[in-house]
Amino acid sequence: MKALDLFCGGGGSSYGLWNAGVEVAGAVDMWDVATTTYQHNFPDTKVFTDRLENIDPKSLKRKVGKVDIIISSPECTNHTCAKGSKPRCEDSKATALQLVRYARAFEPRFLVLENVVHMRPWSRYGELLTELENLGYHLKEQVLDSSKFGVPQSRRRLFITADLEGEPADIKIPKRKIKTVEEILDRDGIWKTTPLNKEGRAKDTLKRADRAFKELGKKQPFLVVYYGSDAAGGWQSIDRPLRTITTVDRFGLVQPDGKGHTLRMLQVPELKRAMGFGKDYEMLFGTRRENVKLLGNAVCPPVMAEIINSITY
Repeated sequence: MKALDLFCGGGGSSYGLWNAGVEVAGAVDMWDVATTTYQHNFPDTKVFTDRLENIDPKSLKRKVGKVDIIISSPECTNHTCAKGSKPRCEDSKATALQLVRYARAFEPRFLVLENVVHMRPWSRYGELLTELENLGYHLKEQVLDSSKFGVPQSRRRLFITADLEGEPADIKIPKRKIKTVEEILDRDGIWKTTPLNKEGRAKDTLKRADRAFKELGKKQPFLVVYYGSDAAGGWQSIDRPLRTITTVDRFGLVQPDGKGHTLRMLQVPELKRAMGFGKDYEMLFGTRRENVKLLGNAVCPPVMAEIINSITY
């Protein structure tokens, strides 16, 4: 089977597709750091750096060829609750409708659309589903948590699967052990580390650490939510899956060192493991901040692999 990956980013969905035995014939994303990273990891795929709106799907089909599956992960920033009360961009939300254009031109049997759960209240969400149904697709919506798929991160996402030939199968939840933060940590890495109580440390960070100390004591390592708001106290233990990775450098590891406590941010290799990528997936381009953004926007490969296995067999 062959696939086309729209809004491909650095290739989370495609990594899952390859693991499910699907050849990814083409991939499109507008961000050059993403497509450079993607092409490095998938050298045989035809990768295009452009906005989907600027591409003629029929012309793309002549370059890529027939595909059986289209995967689409439209821009999610303007749907997610992580944006808080900031104004939403309707043009960004409407990128989801590009899937209709490409499905009409390519006519694949299967479609998979991934986005944040908060996409469902979008005013044009019903229009998107209706347009796909008008093309002859049977649809199914499921919300899946990556931690149930052997990924050491709790990441709930909406997946819409579509099949031209009948109702899509339910996504099977595999029987895998729950992985934890402890399993992604690189204890031997030489990372920038500072005292937790250093001069100038944000008061909110120290308050979050104090909450952890009251719960765990002073001898256990834990994570603090270093950037952004958090409704769960601003910290978490390392004996459960990581909370959702976002596009900003969010999690700091607090550890006792005999003199007090130190703080360092989780690093890209650790976040990569928390997304479910294997050692063969490389992130060699862009800045650290850009790589964190790539991971925060990605789809967890083990989840996509299980989706493909479920709907195609």
